[in-house]
Amino acid sequence: MTISQGDTLPDATLVQMGDEGPAPVQMADKLKGRKVVIFAVPGAFTPTCHSAHVPSFVRTKDDFMNKGVDEIICVSCNDPFVMKAWGEATGAEAAGITMLADAASEFTKAIGMDFDAPPAGLVARSKRYAMIVDDGKVSVLQAEENPGVCETSGGEALLENL
Repeated sequence: MTISQGDTLPDATLVQMGDEGPAPVQMADKLKGRKVVIFAVPGAFTPTCHSAHVPSFVRTKDDFMNKGVDEIICVSCNDPFVMKAWGEATGAEAAGITMLADAASEFTKAIGMDFDAPPAGLVARSKRYAMIVDDGKVSVLQAEENPGVCETSGGEALLENL
């Protein structure tokens, strides 16, 4: 079942690169009592994700914070080493965007946002989406029909619905 507006997100363990190496992160801990933006991409360093999706949240991060968002989280079904390097390469890390690896696609599958595109080398990946989550509950969900575009799931588009 695909997650919908009004649903409560399931807990899942993702991984973030910390000072001491990869560290587990419980999604429930990130969401409890907080307003969080979560956006997901099919893959780090892939064209649309790298040139459009992450930059849209780097540009709008301060606007989200000024509207009461506590944290912006980028989720991708990559390993935490790749997510760390990608966060550095895009400026997401410097902007304060949290880069979380869903290496086993646990969270992505639990919310029904997984897909495969073997011809492109993408297997067990996340569909492109963005959501606003209030205390664990999805208040806004904007998913792309085509993983190669970033229109409704970009930072500016999501900000309009906050």
